[in-house]
Amino acid sequence: MARRFEVPILVAALLVIPVIVIEESNVSDTWKTVGAILNWAIWITFALEVVVMLAVVPSKGRWLRDNPLEIAIVLFTPPFLPASLQTLRVFRLLRLGRLFRLAPLARRLFSLEGLRYVALLALLTVLGGGAAFAAVEKHRSTWDGVWWAVTTITTVGYGDFAPKTVPGKVIGMAVMLVGIGFIAVLTGAVAQRFLAAQIEEIEEEVQEVEATDAEVLAELREVRSRLDRLENRLSRS
Repeated sequence: MARRFEVPILVAALLVIPVIVIEESNVSDTWKTVGAILNWAIWITFALEVVVMLAVVPSKGRWLRDNPLEIAIVLFTPPFLPASLQTLRVFRLLRLGRLFRLAPLARRLFSLEGLRYVALLALLTVLGGGAAFAAVEKHRSTWDGVWWAVTTITTVGYGDFAPKTVPGKVIGMAVMLVGIGFIAVLTGAVAQRFLAAQIEEIEEEVQEVEATDAEVLAELREVRSRLDRLENRLSRS
């Protein structure tokens, strides 16, 4: 059940940024309505996960103790809270930590193939983050936003443009996290490229050792079986 909620929770957490941008910008009432609907949909997704998990886990108390973030987000970020407390919705982004639980994808991610997808994500972050930055920050063009996104995602940070609004700072945090992740994946892909031959040799040695252990174990079982049969014959005689 937890695996089934992986993708919906990740999508809901990613939608937090555009919702905050919509609600904090001077947009039409139609977009405000869209933002409100998405806000409710995000919170309902988080709440539904908690309700379902509490219904299926054998120990509810242990699950509550092991998942304080899930409980806190449901309790402290509902859409019906006063406007002064709506900034707590930023903590919904912490649910993106689920990405680190996808261990089977880690090896593919830190490879040349994974680097292509991460580079594409970085490019989309620069374009989308720059446009969003220009939308929430006053008197900034889209080109200014893209320039700010490039300097932020590369961790250069010239400081000529800095976010002044809460949505702008949230966008900045997201861009910085993507930039750090891109650098980490790039470093891992380069290391994997140079260490691939050594890794294959180690894997072959491990497979040989495992095969040898299996043969030894089979022989020991055969010897044990023969000893048992011999012991039975001696006891009868």
